[in-house]
Amino acid sequence: MSFDANAHRESSLESWEEAASGWVRRQTTLRELAAPVSHWMVEAIEPQPGQRLLELAAGLGETAMLAAELVAPVGSVVISDQAEAMLAGARERASALGLGNVEFQVLNAEWIDLPLASVDGVLCRWGYMLMADPATALSETRRVLRPGGRLALAVWDSLESNPWALLPAQELIDRGLAPQSEGAIATPGPFALGSAARISELLQQAGFAEVRVETLELVRRHPSFADFWEITLDLSRSFHDAVLDRPETEIAEIRDSLEQRFAPFISSTRGLAIPARTLVAAAEA
Repeated sequence: MSFDANAHRESSLESWEEAASGWVRRQTTLRELAAPVSHWMVEAIEPQPGQRLLELAAGLGETAMLAAELVAPVGSVVISDQAEAMLAGARERASALGLGNVEFQVLNAEWIDLPLASVDGVLCRWGYMLMADPATALSETRRVLRPGGRLALAVWDSLESNPWALLPAQELIDRGLAPQSEGAIATPGPFALGSAARISELLQQAGFAEVRVETLELVRRHPSFADFWEITLDLSRSFHDAVLDRPETEIAEIRDSLEQRFAPFISSTRGLAIPARTLVAAAEA
């Protein structure tokens, strides 16, 4: 089947508008998981006082908010996302933190509505892999960066390296509730860019230099499987819709079966600790 980029863009926007409320509810858990990634990215672009930074596909904007203090008092950060509902959550968070040098814009990273060479640094955590055309998005990113400006990004490593996603996906596939993934077809998704070689290639093709790609090992921690189950339903629209569309008895079966799959990661003293792996990259315009 051919890939319909415009259909993907429309469904992606709708999905993220709907998912935003769950992400706001679970923002503390998400922030704890992503903290090592966000800190790596901010350090990689080396923010300086007075600079103007941009975060693409920002969601709730945690990464840009870390950088906001470093470019203050006269520098600023632009938190952007395609979903208005995500930006509403980001505004609430920035207000709670008392950040006065943060702007919010609805932007699609494949056509960034900013002038040429208008920002000093760009951040994009777990965003490019979800885009219909990441190559175009990276070219747009380079266009808005000033010469010598820096980009830092993160994408998930392969699905096999992330059992927090692999096991729920396999449960749905085994039950005929989701199609078997066909790795030969490069369609957007959380693991579409899970290759250091692919990331390097895309960055170089977009004209970036000094490309550096590293691997970060993470751990998703939950007090119990029940907590993981509820959070997964909150954050993953595809899992949520596939599971909750079933009869109650089957939902219970899915939950019990998935708990067994995660049994190796459950400890009576530490709760649920699931390994995760992400790729991070930095490059210069």
